[in-house]
Amino acid sequence: MNEEEPFYKNPRVVLLILVILGSIAAITISFSNGQIHIGSNLKYGLDLDGGSWLQMQLQGAIAQVDVGPAGPGKIVQAEFGKLLNDPGIKIGSVSASSVTFITSKDTTQKTIDSLGLGTSTVSSAPGGGTRVTLQVTKDVLIQQYLHDSLNADVKQIPSSPGRPPTFEIRNATTEDSLNAILKPVDGKVIPPFNQGVTKDTMDETEKRLADKLNPISLKQITITPIGNNYLLIDLPGVSIEEARKLALTPGKFEIRIQVNGNETAHVLYGDQIVGVGVPQQEQGSAWGVSFELNDDGAKALRDAAIQYGAVTNPSAHYLSMYLDDNLVFDAPLAPDLAKNIQSVPVKNMVATTGTGDAGHQKATELQLHLRAGALPVHVTEVGSGEVPAPLGQKFKEQVAIAGLIALILVAIVVSMRYKQPNIIIPMLSTSFSEVIIILGFASLPFIGLQLDLATIAGIIAVIGTGVDHLIIITDEVLSGGFIPPTKVYQSRIAKAFAIIFAAAATVLVAMLPLILFMDSSALRGFAEITIVGVLIGVFIARPAYAVIIQGMLVEATDKVTGKAIDKKYAGED
Repeated sequence: MNEEEPFYKNPRVVLLILVILGSIAAITISFSNGQIHIGSNLKYGLDLDGGSWLQMQLQGAIAQVDVGPAGPGKIVQAEFGKLLNDPGIKIGSVSASSVTFITSKDTTQKTIDSLGLGTSTVSSAPGGGTRVTLQVTKDVLIQQYLHDSLNADVKQIPSSPGRPPTFEIRNATTEDSLNAILKPVDGKVIPPFNQGVTKDTMDETEKRLADKLNPISLKQITITPIGNNYLLIDLPGVSIEEARKLALTPGKFEIRIQVNGNETAHVLYGDQIVGVGVPQQEQGSAWGVSFELNDDGAKALRDAAIQYGAVTNPSAHYLSMYLDDNLVFDAPLAPDLAKNIQSVPVKNMVATTGTGDAGHQKATELQLHLRAGALPVHVTEVGSGEVPAPLGQKFKEQVAIAGLIALILVAIVVSMRYKQPNIIIPMLSTSFSEVIIILGFASLPFIGLQLDLATIAGIIAVIGTGVDHLIIITDEVLSGGFIPPTKVYQSRIAKAFAIIFAAAATVLVAMLPLILFMDSSALRGFAEITIVGVLIGVFIARPAYAVIIQGMLVEATDKVTGKAIDKKYAGED
């Protein structure tokens, strides 16, 4: 080591000091509304802060479904028989991309297309009625049939070519009940039949819950997926009753119709909206959001439009949408829709929000409002628990005492081994600095790590591992009883770090499976904090300690051997 340069000017030591100061700032300083606030930024889990947890099961199934050759025609009979109130629909030709049928009712192309199955062509049938050719595939027909029969959102999942279509049914169902529904249309479930939902649905449900729950809480709420149909939600500072209300109850979404002046009348609630599309540009570059009503909702809208005159004078009768009694959208019925709705309930509609970036922004916001906090799948509570706030505070105090005792015991062991302040003080200071840096990392707003019993256990484990590494460095430095020449010192440090890197790699390999494959939030938190602590120690704290201990021992006395450490060995090659 260069005698003219104090060890505290070494870049590794400077880096350690800067990171410590940055960590202290991250823990104690925050910015909001253009102002600086001083206070703790540490986030505590419900173990230490009190609160509740909910385990929710996502109700859904993934099934491969197929129908016989007559199946598409029977589905068309069922779907359009209900739409047109004509149980005597006759099926003509059926191909891979179209179905032709004859209805005794006089109908229009708009009425046929309103079901949303595909485009159609209509003409007068010989002997009366209407001949319809509908451009539609078997997969689309099965999806619509399941959707209407189960009153659930049904999504098709890409499958291998030549295989029957696979669907995700976003509601509780069984293989037997699904077979019973499919039997009238010559259909059946092709095994295997799996309970659960897709990863995309799991991710969408998790995101919607997070968007809904976190804005109403001053504390970070964590949502952990478990398997393919469970979510574990930790709600610090929230009672179990409030947790159920927040997590399991959607917002109140309502559509009302203008009657006279500013007076409005109720039409339908959000639970009658069974599907919401993504923002898209309609004709004329205007943005809009499509949404689908169930049978009751479509009938309620038609009856209200007829009752209050919206079908004859749509511009004077706005439809208004409210979320939790706050107006989020209003617009008159489109003239074409007002005309078409007189003859048949319309289930598929589009709310137009305008052009340009403003129209796109409004469409995005309206999409969220239409969903009204509702989840893409039905969920049920399968487990819950609560940690009262006083008990959480008690745990926090006990953890603080346990951490302090751990540091004291480490100090005692180190003191008994080395009996030299020039070694003890740097070692304990380095170990304590690692704790500060870990807490600073956890305090960063984009990290969002919560301190709970598992993460505290991880920090204590990091302290033990860190002290082991510091002892390896110290013993290598003191090997022979004096500070060796620079080249020999560097060789010993390299040997010590080879051992340290190998030990750190072992810890990382042991922790990674907990992050990659374990769904438990407690186990993941333990693994994450352990990995962070090991990386901080290996790349920041340990290298700085190697420089500090060399500088501190240059003029020190070896308490172990009783020999004086000769200064000339500290800097000569």
